[in-house]
Amino acid sequence: MRPRASHAPAWLALLVALPVASCSAGPSPTPRVPCPTSAPTPAQAATLLAGSDQAVVTTNKGGFTITLYGGRAPIAAANFVALAQCGFYDGISFHRVLAGFVAQAGDPQTKTNHGDFAGLGSGGPGYAFSIEPVAPDLRYDRYAVVMANAAQPNTNGSQFFIDLADLNGQLTRDYTIFGIVSRGTDTVDAIARVPVNDPRIGLPLDPVIIQSILVGKGPSVSPAPSG
Repeated sequence: MRPRASHAPAWLALLVALPVASCSAGPSPTPRVPCPTSAPTPAQAATLLAGSDQAVVTTNKGGFTITLYGGRAPIAAANFVALAQCGFYDGISFHRVLAGFVAQAGDPQTKTNHGDFAGLGSGGPGYAFSIEPVAPDLRYDRYAVVMANAAQPNTNGSQFFIDLADLNGQLTRDYTIFGIVSRGTDTVDAIARVPVNDPRIGLPLDPVIIQSILVGKGPSVSPAPSG
């Protein structure tokens, strides 16, 4: 939305790899795939989603699983998968936690700066893409996972938010719903309760950091979060 606006009335007006020193240092990490430079095409999305219908998100506050709506939001879901696979989200923090509203993340600037700064919430993957219409059967229910954008064409990127309440009737249907938290809702609830600098701004005083996002098929995705 970006529901990153700094005051409550505006909410609805929107919404390094280290070298191996020696053989004794252990095996090198598995190389990441390159991060995308544009949103996936429909054909690329189909390939990405063929092997990924769930995303396990590990944070310093616990883990949760997102079931992806690849059939109903293929470009947004596949874009999320591509960014997760390349490690784009690793180290990014939730920069807005607005109780009773949303928890938002996806700004790469927050990898190095967990405080409040000019431009917080404006970062992206280096490209933008069109907003997919919300599938008719999807709603802004609690725990829905939704793309953040400027409610204008070609403003999707890497930022997303999780609904912390039933927001039907509060949000216009300009924000693509591409998943739902299907496990670990207790972690999401814990994130929703973190102390913030100001309830109208929502910057967590104790950063909530995404450590990794692992994507794959159903129960084969591990580790599984609690809850």
